[in-house]
Amino acid sequence: MSGDVGGRTGLQGKLSQWLRGRRPKETAAQDRGREALLLAAAGAGLPLAPAAHPGPDYRCSCDRVGCPTPARHPVSFAWQTQSTTDRAQIERWARHQPQANFVTATGMVHDVLDVPLEAGREALQRLLGAGIEVGPVAESDDGRMLFFTLTRGTPEDEDEWWPCELDCHPETMDEHPGLRWHCRGSYVLVPPARLPGDQSVHWVRGPEHPLPDPLSLLEVLTDACARYAGEEADHQGAAWPLRR
Repeated sequence: MSGDVGGRTGLQGKLSQWLRGRRPKETAAQDRGREALLLAAAGAGLPLAPAAHPGPDYRCSCDRVGCPTPARHPVSFAWQTQSTTDRAQIERWARHQPQANFVTATGMVHDVLDVPLEAGREALQRLLGAGIEVGPVAESDDGRMLFFTLTRGTPEDEDEWWPCELDCHPETMDEHPGLRWHCRGSYVLVPPARLPGDQSVHWVRGPEHPLPDPLSLLEVLTDACARYAGEEADHQGAAWPLRR
C-alpha cells in the first residue's frame, strides 16, 4: 500500500501539519496538498460539499450549542443538491474556506460501509489476503474505518435505492455502534478532515482505487464486526464484577 494516495508518506505527510491544526507559517504547498486530495476524491466520482470544522474548546465551527456531531456535518441544509465533482467549484470552496472539512454525499455514485476501527483493520487484512478487490478506505481517529464502494442503486433504477433510514442518519450514528451502511440520504467526511481533539480522518487506501461492489466486502466486514462485538461484550462482562 506504499503507493496509496494519503498514506503516512508522500502527499499525506505534507498534510500532517494541516491535520493537526493550521498555523500562521503554513506553506502554500500544504494548502495545495489538501486541495489535491479533495480534487482526487472528486475525480474518482465522489461528490463533495463543504462541512464544518473544529472550533475552540472542542466546539464546532457552526456555533450550535451542544452540536451533536462537531466538525462532522455539512454547513448547508442543501448539501445533497450542492454536492459536486466540479473541479472549479471545489477549488473555489477549498481556497475560500481554508479550514473547512468536506463531506461526500453517499447513495449517488458510492456507498460507504462504516465499521469500528479494530474490526475494519482485521477485515481489510483478510480481504487483501484473499485477493478481494478493495476500494478506497479511510480511517477516522475517533475509532471508525470507512470502506468506499459502489452504490446499490443509481438514478436510473430509483426503486432499487436503499434509503439511509433503514440503517442510520449521520446525526444519530451513536445508535449504530457496529456496521453502518451509508447510502442514499447520508454522508461521510472525506479526507483530509480535522476533528476536535487534534484528531483527523485520513486515507489508508486512496481514491485512485476502483470502487468495488459492496456485497463483495459485506460478509467479511459483518463477520469482523460480530467478532469485535463479542470481544467487547466479553470485556464488559469481565469488568462488571469490579464495578459492583
